[in-house]
Amino acid sequence: MTTPYQQQHAPGVGYTSPIPIRRAHLGDAIASEWTKIRSVRSTIWTLGVMALLLIGIGLAIAAAISGSDTDVDGQPILSLGFFGVLLSSICVMTLGVLTIASEYGTGMIRTTLTACPSRGRVLTAKAIVFFALVFTVTLAFTLLVGAAQVAIIDQGSPSSEEWLRSTLGVSLYLALLGLLSLAVGSLIRHSAGAITIMIGLVLLPLVMAMFMFTESLSWLQDALLEYSIPSQLGVLYDNSVTDSGPTGWEPLWIMLGVAAVALGSAYATMNARDV
Repeated sequence: MTTPYQQQHAPGVGYTSPIPIRRAHLGDAIASEWTKIRSVRSTIWTLGVMALLLIGIGLAIAAAISGSDTDVDGQPILSLGFFGVLLSSICVMTLGVLTIASEYGTGMIRTTLTACPSRGRVLTAKAIVFFALVFTVTLAFTLLVGAAQVAIIDQGSPSSEEWLRSTLGVSLYLALLGLLSLAVGSLIRHSAGAITIMIGLVLLPLVMAMFMFTESLSWLQDALLEYSIPSQLGVLYDNSVTDSGPTGWEPLWIMLGVAAVALGSAYATMNARDV
């Protein structure tokens, strides 16, 4: 009499695994990227420093104004969080670059692409996980800082439009700026180089504008001032440095377009490369 074990391992009889077999999909790649991004120390450090800058600077400015009895009439109270957000954007850009460039530096990208040969799916999963993480964290911090500033200063309540732009708008803007950094990291494939490029993208336009003294370059100076990243963040806080340029929610659409072009380039380049 033949036992079930002998039947299963008899010549010509295939083995049927009890584990269900299915095709991998985007959800699997997202779960993998979420595991990676929350388990590395760079995420904890960058988000920790981001929280320290955004919350610490925002509350310190509010406390200083409250202690000095400064009249802020005409000045949007929520705009006091601008400096903390601007500095914390460096943390967002750093994390965006490291999310993909660090894998090229360590060679981990080969393992990632072996487990998921679809390069577009890998980049999409990284972008979704990173965007969701940065947006959620930034929204929580800006809501906390905004509520604390209004409570500390107590000189009027911001309008609903001001609340939306300084919390939801700023959070979306930083998350898109992070996606731009992720795309640059994918294109450059070198952490230090990509981070340097992103910091230059934030600071260089303002520095160049400061040294354009000739009248013939005034148009370029105005453009650099109006469309620089710090100026666009200021617009979302109703604190524009110029009388022209983007207004309202326009900075968000500009950053969306720039990030989309950069990600499209990253997709094309990633598929064209050997690794």
